[in-house]
Amino acid sequence: MSLRRQPPVARAPRYGLARILSKRGLCSRSEAEQLIRAGRVRVDGRCVNDPEFPADLQRARIEIDAQQVARAAPQYLMLNKPRGLVTTTQDEHGRDTVYRCFDGADLGWIAPVGRLDKASEGLLLFTNDPQWAARITSPESALCKTYHVQVTCIPTANMLQAMQAGVTAEGELLRAKSVRLLRAGEKYAWLEIVLDEGRNRQIRRLLAALEIGVLRLVRVAIGPLVLGELPKGQWRALTAAEAAALSGA
Repeated sequence: MSLRRQPPVARAPRYGLARILSKRGLCSRSEAEQLIRAGRVRVDGRCVNDPEFPADLQRARIEIDAQQVARAAPQYLMLNKPRGLVTTTQDEHGRDTVYRCFDGADLGWIAPVGRLDKASEGLLLFTNDPQWAARITSPESALCKTYHVQVTCIPTANMLQAMQAGVTAEGELLRAKSVRLLRAGEKYAWLEIVLDEGRNRQIRRLLAALEIGVLRLVRVAIGPLVLGELPKGQWRALTAAEAAALSGA
């Protein structure tokens, strides 16, 4: 009599402990590594000092400072970043960071999704869900970002065309997906610039290559999410529909 072979039992995926703490929305990966190396984390009753210690993402019983911790409730937030704040958790030069806007909110650990430089303002996302953040920032997401930019001249049609055709700066091709003139005064103008890729200080470098100065740079939309009337320095939670639309869920 032949014996029927039993199908193999599927094993739950195992990840390094620091990655698990990050995936559970409890802290950043680097913060998790510090907690683990300091001997403050236990897994299933055992003190673990190795950030790469493999554990079950779903089932491992994790304690930090003898307090059991579970997955944090997911948070998806948008902020109207003011000019002059640095997009970082802590600044080595003592400058004010975007976290100043969340003072007193008791949100737990959240991290920015992408960045805006100190001189830029507008729509900035935050979350404690690393997978959601990764989907949004992935080049495959196809999320366009829209900016309103005040420039130091009245651009000609040739200038606008050059912005879309692209210019090479520091060996890198910089270009906008689309550009249009919003309004113009006697000396200055406002442009709407849409990007479909993320490069460091892309708009400022693109315009500098064309000898165009930037007076203000405001991000007004990320994909379908629009900044709208959210006051400067204020934040709000995204609706479930907004969060899903951004991540393609």
